[in-house]
Amino acid sequence: MAILAVNAGSSSLKFSLHPLRLGQVQPNVLSGNIEGLEPGGQPEMAWTFAGQRQRQAVSGPGESPFLQALDRLRALLASLEGAPQIAAVAHRVVHGGEDFRDSVLVTDAVLERLARLNSLAPLHQPHNLAGIRSFRQAFPALPQVACFDTAFHAGLSEVACAFALPTALTEQGVRRYGFHGLSYHYIMDALLERSSRARGRVLMAHLGNGASLCAARAGRSVATTMGFSALDGLMMGTRSGTLDAGVLLYLMEQGWDHDRIQKLLYKQSGLLGVSGISADMRRLRADGSAAAQRAIDQFIYRVVRESGAMAASMGGIDVLAFSGGIGENDAALRTQVCEQLGWMGVQMDAARHAGVPGDVPHAIHAEGSAVEVWVVPTDEGRVAAREAARLLHPLGDAEPMPAQAKNT
Repeated sequence: MAILAVNAGSSSLKFSLHPLRLGQVQPNVLSGNIEGLEPGGQPEMAWTFAGQRQRQAVSGPGESPFLQALDRLRALLASLEGAPQIAAVAHRVVHGGEDFRDSVLVTDAVLERLARLNSLAPLHQPHNLAGIRSFRQAFPALPQVACFDTAFHAGLSEVACAFALPTALTEQGVRRYGFHGLSYHYIMDALLERSSRARGRVLMAHLGNGASLCAARAGRSVATTMGFSALDGLMMGTRSGTLDAGVLLYLMEQGWDHDRIQKLLYKQSGLLGVSGISADMRRLRADGSAAAQRAIDQFIYRVVRESGAMAASMGGIDVLAFSGGIGENDAALRTQVCEQLGWMGVQMDAARHAGVPGDVPHAIHAEGSAVEVWVVPTDEGRVAAREAARLLHPLGDAEPMPAQAKNT
């Protein structure tokens, strides 16, 4: 038996298949991504199974790109020799709001309540929910489980999650929620398995197209840079991060409407907006222009500045961990961030840093560093699979679900 973990976005579908052994979720045996699902796109599926990476175009007459992708995924799952039978599907859902502080079995009522949160995460939530609906149709016999990025931060104190706004707005749910929770859950577990100091004060940096920081004490989130929406905090690929609200008032006075402002903040800002070149850090590194360097410098400055705030919320720092597409792969950025955090006792070991394997957690701090520094490749799919297994089979038996349909 296995859990299929999926993350449905606006233009892509990520998936991974995690076997269950004695009730425990194992590393994936299949992982892949279907890209090009945007209108007018050319869908293509790439996957790795049994150590072999393959790629295939996705096409079909008269169907939406997502339905074509889902049909191809079903066919792939049915064709893989030796692949375990799927017992449930675990979905990453960005926003659980105040109602969903833990993973939940999907029902029509749950979907209706989650749809009310679409405006809080317009880049992600509608596509997450559309994916769930499609998978329910494609795999009607399988339980579908929603796993929330906000859940890891559900224990934030009132002081940490409240805005300085009238209480009436707070009572309506206008507060800090925090995101990237599945990633932080994985990073935290990985650190706790490898370092006794991870039981202390940990600063986690999930740096990718979406970027945030999380401060955790004793394994629990106590502060994070993202807030009411996934716009707040760090500069990101196309998102602005923290912005003086007066800028929005000014734009409204200039005649900007809601849709134009939303597009600016979510899709035209960040690395793309500052550089005018790209939202991809790799392309900016290769570009070498003054505009590209300005965007990189601003990104790093914001990471360093907010790291100080996160450390202050914990009264110091014992462990720093980098993750996400940029955090895991951009060695120059890690070096620059750590150098600028040297005043906190962060010291890197150049040799260990040069030997980062890329697929397993790896310590890169110097022997005498007051702060441990790690690179932790995140695995949100495995966390989602664990959540599904825990929810559907809390006693951890070897066979987690009632008999289900085969992978067809």
